[in-house]
Amino acid sequence: MTEKTAIIGSGFIGRAWAISFARAGYEVALWDQSSEAVAKARDYVAEVLTDLERNDLLNGHTPEAVLERITPEADLAKALDGAIHIQENTPEDLKIKIKVFSQLDEAASPSAVIASSTSALLPSKFTEHLANRHRCLVVHPINPPYLIPAAEVVPAPWTSPDVVERTRAFLVAAGHAPLVMKRELDGFIMNRMQGALLEEAFRLVADGYATVEDVDIGIRDGLALRWSFMGPFETIDLNAPGGVRDYVERYQIIYERLFPQMQRRVDWAGDVLETVESGRREKLPKEKLVERQVWRDRRLMALAAHKQKSTQEFGR
Repeated sequence: MTEKTAIIGSGFIGRAWAISFARAGYEVALWDQSSEAVAKARDYVAEVLTDLERNDLLNGHTPEAVLERITPEADLAKALDGAIHIQENTPEDLKIKIKVFSQLDEAASPSAVIASSTSALLPSKFTEHLANRHRCLVVHPINPPYLIPAAEVVPAPWTSPDVVERTRAFLVAAGHAPLVMKRELDGFIMNRMQGALLEEAFRLVADGYATVEDVDIGIRDGLALRWSFMGPFETIDLNAPGGVRDYVERYQIIYERLFPQMQRRVDWAGDVLETVESGRREKLPKEKLVERQVWRDRRLMALAAHKQKSTQEFGR
């Protein structure tokens, strides 16, 4: 019997998770308080599946077979019935999360894992009151998760270690690369690392050292080429003859000197925003944002296909 998952909330993240889980072979119940939103989400999925097939990113399945596994459900209890994993994708509002998790905990099977896609709220903030809080945690993706495999697994202080391990194994089986945190922390892992980079990017532009495009080039045509297949620790391990210890001994002094200069925040919404926005609008008019988002996703598909092929050829 095929195992069932439930997607609660069918916006950008919810419908992306639906593609990911259905492609992995799971039955997916897709629920939203708006039946119109569910219908739009399924139409969106149908369009994306064609592009995924073109890039050989459907695990050998046809678009029709994957779409067939995604079932819109108008009734929440029916959507939850029999689900082993429930992925919640409601707005980033603590009051909404508390209310929704209360409903999910009451209606779901006691053995089901209940995960939130929140990118900012700590799981302890909206699960403390639940009778079965031990089976609740955060699984935060980078959008869209059907193209970017990394997903953060963030337990609350009371989340069962067995639930954490089951969630990790579930994500691996679904083709994801889980980052399993030892305990919760504001920003989790990925947003803290992204935030550090954005802070420096805004400082460089605000202080007149670089243009918006200069900064983007430095990542797009520089650091990200390595980062697309290895992380910062592996990068420095390979960037000195004797490995990571050798790198630290050689180069820590550079970053130690820079660190005091990085202890000042620039208000992103202050004067620098005019510079950043005008720099971006010069490169991309606002009316072409949606068109460029489609371009981005197709480039991500091509990159995912390339990485899949490269992994088979060279190893991970």
